[in-house]
Amino acid sequence: MKELLPLNQNVLLDITEEQAEQKTASGIIIPDSAKEKQKFAKVIAVGNIENPQVKIGDTVYYKEFSGTETEMDNKKYLIIAYDDLLAKVVETEKI
Repeated sequence: MKELLPLNQNVLLDITEEQAEQKTASGIIIPDSAKEKQKFAKVIAVGNIENPQVKIGDTVYYKEFSGTETEMDNKKYLIIAYDDLLAKVVETEKI
């Protein structure tokens, strides 16, 4: 079994998108090239980072056009610098 492990100050994100066809309200199919790239992803692994604010399983929001995309075992991954993470999605209670 092969596994990607980020080195240095990098984080590995799962950016595999669901392959369901996307259509407009009028039924026009939207091609992949016209779709907006997602900017939220799930953390799969964290490199050698002292006191990271994210952990495996967290969902994060990251900078557009950052990182390096790769594919392994039919899944898409993004290896991104820790500094390019902008926010972590957290659950809160209603007041």
